Amino acid sequence: MLLSSFSWQELRQHPWRTATALIAIMLGVALGFAVHVINQSALDEFSRAVRSVNGQPDLQLHAMQGGLPLALYPQVAQTRGVATAVPWVETTVLLPDSTADLQTRSTLGAAQGVSLRVLGSDALKLAPVAPALMPRLFEGGNRLDLFAPDAVFLNAAALQALRLSPEQAANAPMQWLLNGQAQQLRIAGTVAASGAPVAVMDIGALQQKLGLFDRIDRLDLLLTDSASRSQVATALHALPAWQDQVLIQQPSDDQQRVGEMSRAYRVNLTVLALVALFTGAFLVFSVLALSVAQRAPQFALLAVLGATPRQRMALVLLEALALGTLGSLAGIALGTALAWLALQVLGGDLGGGFFAGVQPALHWSPAAALVFGLLGIAATLAGAWWPARAAMDLPPAATLKGLGSTHERAPRLWPAVTLLAASLVLAFMPPVAGIPLAAYMAVGLLLLGGMSALPWLLGSVLGLVPKAFSRQPLAMLALERARRMRHATTVAVGGVVASLSLAVALTVMVTSFRGSMMEWLDAVLPAPMYVRAAGGSSRVDAALLPADAAQRLEQLPGIERAQAMRSSQLVLSPERPAISLLIRPLQGQQAMQLPWVEGPIHETRPGIAVHISEAVAQLYGLKPGDAWPLLSKAFSLQTQDHQAPKASFYIASVWRDYVRQFGAVALDWKDYLALVGQAGNAAQISEIAVWPESQSQLSGTDLQAAIEQALGTPGQSPPAALEFVSSQALRERSLRIFDRSFAVTYWLQAVAIGIGLFGIAASFSAQVLARRKEFGLLAHLGLTRRNVLSVVAAEGLAWTMLGTIAGTLLGLGVAVILVHVVNPQSFHWTMELRLPLLRLLMLGTAVVLAGVITAWLAGRRAASADAVLAVKEDW
Repeated sequence: MLLSSFSWQELRQHPWRTATALIAIMLGVALGFAVHVINQSALDEFSRAVRSVNGQPDLQLHAMQGGLPLALYPQVAQTRGVATAVPWVETTVLLPDSTADLQTRSTLGAAQGVSLRVLGSDALKLAPVAPALMPRLFEGGNRLDLFAPDAVFLNAAALQALRLSPEQAANAPMQWLLNGQAQQLRIAGTVAASGAPVAVMDIGALQQKLGLFDRIDRLDLLLTDSASRSQVATALHALPAWQDQVLIQQPSDDQQRVGEMSRAYRVNLTVLALVALFTGAFLVFSVLALSVAQRAPQFALLAVLGATPRQRMALVLLEALALGTLGSLAGIALGTALAWLALQVLGGDLGGGFFAGVQPALHWSPAAALVFGLLGIAATLAGAWWPARAAMDLPPAATLKGLGSTHERAPRLWPAVTLLAASLVLAFMPPVAGIPLAAYMAVGLLLLGGMSALPWLLGSVLGLVPKAFSRQPLAMLALERARRMRHATTVAVGGVVASLSLAVALTVMVTSFRGSMMEWLDAVLPAPMYVRAAGGSSRVDAALLPADAAQRLEQLPGIERAQAMRSSQLVLSPERPAISLLIRPLQGQQAMQLPWVEGPIHETRPGIAVHISEAVAQLYGLKPGDAWPLLSKAFSLQTQDHQAPKASFYIASVWRDYVRQFGAVALDWKDYLALVGQAGNAAQISEIAVWPESQSQLSGTDLQAAIEQALGTPGQSPPAALEFVSSQALRERSLRIFDRSFAVTYWLQAVAIGIGLFGIAASFSAQVLARRKEFGLLAHLGLTRRNVLSVVAAEGLAWTMLGTIAGTLLGLGVAVILVHVVNPQSFHWTMELRLPLLRLLMLGTAVVLAGVITAWLAGRRAASADAVLAVKEDW
């Protein structure tokens, strides 16, 4: 009954104030729900594509690094309990943009095109294991094309990349670049696999194109009905060709790795999106606190008429519940629309690069909608709790006499100290399942503790004001009100402190990350130019160049020196994503420097020195000086083929890496060759760092042509396609990717600031308008309209400066947690804290100006009212 009469009248009289809180809750719920829907839709589509390509085997075998020996395949196929064993060979090629581009690529530099994943297998065994990869011949096609050396079968995404319809693709010729070499093929049919571009061909044909006949990449196993996974695994370990570095995994492990690869990014982005909802809760607090203060006589009258304190409190909470429900429902609708629009425009990638190229359908979850809706309602009720308590505790008699707002309890410091202490403790807690939940709670408690300390902070600041300053009448009015009405100040600046602190924290974090990344790029890109073969990279090794490529380039005029590099992958555990193996010259005069965090160790130790990134150190619990038997296990197959003793490794240093989230291991080139030998492609390189002579007379085009000629095979026409990339271009590309990754962060930060500034306007306007009687009394005492406006503007300046100082200090505290706790726990890397003083100063100045201007405009409106009418309620 009271909702329809008492509360509805308040809404009718102050619709914009209520709309402010409603919009804040709506935006907070909408952003959080939209980010969740986009990420979940992309993850579902990505996982479906992985299942489509990887099939549905019972077990999968693959090596920690390199490939599986071909001799293992027949032994596995004949193992008891194995019904079917399907071998796989995999690589990645480049689909050039056009035929003309393919002929001129060698002189134009970096290759352009679409990466195509190529899978080779036995078509006769595919159907029960990977039905989505079963080749489908075009109508009238020859069945022998399933084994033809030039026949490939493409999925819909690959046909789209080639700009071909299924009708146009029938037996159409195509070209791709494999290890820099152009190869001619024929489209013989299609496959049903979804996701990124995929091609399937006969395993023997792909082995021939790769020149690798003694290795396979993976074995998929289907077990008999009576066999158990554990029994088959025990039998496999007893095979003569079994090696320690062979891993057995289940298909669910792939799904787990897919989720882990993007989990930290998705969780952090969702939490960041909820920043707007957190800010909205403080705005609800400001709006409802002002509403309760303005309706204090009405609440007092309700008390006189028989309303109990709990009923008055329940009335305010019911108002907040209605507000939160409407805001949450509108937020869910708006979030769904935003998610649909983002999926149409951006696909499933919000900047992290985990779901690039994925075009998912909207995955709307009722459970997720309910959770985010309840979060919106909870935030609204949390913001309404203190105003509801104020309505419950107000003294009816004193309030009806106009004295209820002139007495405030002395501010208590212990709640703020308790919250800040709890925040400090939580900041040192470890992550939960790889997610820094304790750190997020520490951020929330830090903000709440800072807000709780605002009245005490205001009293401390006012205590520093010289007494001579308070002898001036206008200054005395502002000071005495601030001293006696500290709660009103907290209400006014609560929203701006919350939004400004989070904006400051995000600004400092992004600046720190960007600055650290620029320093890191300078360290890891020492050479002016980098050369690699066009054609993508396979699952095992990047596109390979001749083993003596660096020596060939050093003999060219105009080149001072060249260094060979190689990259591959290590899968040390089925439950964890792969880590990168980087082979570089790390010893001697021309050793490459790494951005070391710990080490390096210079004293001689038994074993081979390896340098691990921070992610490897955290995920595997390693530090400089530790032995690493697991890496020895990964190289056991290589060392046995090379007839070398089993290698042992120790950690020589920990270095910083901002690209490979799950870690990288750097190994010296000479140590690597001693491990694997020169057999096969083991000694081939994937990239060359080139230092041209500073006084060289050769132009960039002539130098590229000379490099292509030096790396080409005699009699080969056309020469191998190479990519030439300058270190400056790599830096610019990396920073563009960085800015794109944080683009969503910038938008969410802008929304939070917008809500905070809007909250300033609403808070000051409502407070000033609620003080019309006070202004009328001041007018009776002889103050002019200009004097009143000066007092209001001075109060606005003081309050916003206090809010700016408090918000900036809290933001710096939150930034420390984000930089030194959240980032290392989420992404396993560290960075140096950097303060963008100019940007912070501009941000604080904007907040202060917004507060002063709003207070002055609201004061003009309030001071323009007739003084007699303003105070007649007291007669």
